Amino acid sequence: MLVIGREDPRQPDIRALVEELDAYFGALYPAESNHLLDIETLCQPPMRFFAGRRDGEALAIGGIWLHDDYAEIKRVYVPERARGLGLGRAIMARLEAEAVAEGRSLLRLEAGIHQPEALGLYEALGYVRRGPFGEYGDDPVSVFMEKRVAGFPSAGE
Repeated sequence: MLVIGREDPRQPDIRALVEELDAYFGALYPAESNHLLDIETLCQPPMRFFAGRRDGEALAIGGIWLHDDYAEIKRVYVPERARGLGLGRAIMARLEAEAVAEGRSLLRLEAGIHQPEALGLYEALGYVRRGPFGEYGDDPVSVFMEKRVAGFPSAGE
């Protein structure tokens, strides 16, 4: 059974997944296109970080960075050995629920063009493409997406 909970990313097994994700992104994209939050930043108050565990083993990670009017999805990762089990959907559902609990109705993310599985998941979950947001600029290898989550009316309603 998968258990998803808020966890400290400094734990050795979580840190190992973050480092694995760093290496994965480093192989796919140039350094200037990797918008990675380090472990200490993942521990800061605006961040809510989660891990999905099966039988105690961390198999999925992800977080949301709380901004004034939206939550940004960061560091979602399921290692290759655990893909195809629905863990990406599960961690995304937990992140969306946390955003709602924190009063954010809009979720945004940045992903890379060389991650078709991730982009497919986000699109299947209702995320739509948009332009850069926040501190991001145009980047030919970045895809920017957003989704309004249930629980809050859209602006003007």
